[in-house]
Amino acid sequence: MMKDQTCCFTGHRVIPAKERPKIQKRLEHEIESLINQGVCYFGAGGALGFDTMAAQAVLGLRERFPHVRLILVLPCKGQASRWRESDKKIYDFILAQADKVVYTSEWYHKGCMHKRNRYLVDNSGFCICYLTEDSGGTAYTVGYARQRGVRVVNVAEEDSEQYDLQN
Repeated sequence: MMKDQTCCFTGHRVIPAKERPKIQKRLEHEIESLINQGVCYFGAGGALGFDTMAAQAVLGLRERFPHVRLILVLPCKGQASRWRESDKKIYDFILAQADKVVYTSEWYHKGCMHKRNRYLVDNSGFCICYLTEDSGGTAYTVGYARQRGVRVVNVAEEDSEQYDLQN
């Protein structure tokens, strides 16, 4: 995969219910904008919350853009083993629909989420995030992406900056 054709996602696990429709609409708009600019690979980390929302958005847009590929980059096998049954069903559906699955670690260990996040960023030219806090895993991942020259757009911001391949 080439970085200029790849976008990763990172975001919080909790998205307030009243914010979900607005975030979903922005997310779909940003993904479609990137597809129209030649991006066809989308990497999601498989976590609850924004990762799940992003993967579902890619799968939905894949109906109109069949060349688009969803790549799940998971921190370890059995990631969803302790999740609620309803969340596991969604996870299993996304897993079955993914075009590729990458496990960055065989088993859960301290640091496997961090390893997954860095893998996503290191293989992407773009990052769509949902960031509302200054600390934590999402803030770290967005900071890392910016350090690495990955173009980032935050769907939590009202006037999120559009990325353009010409810039």
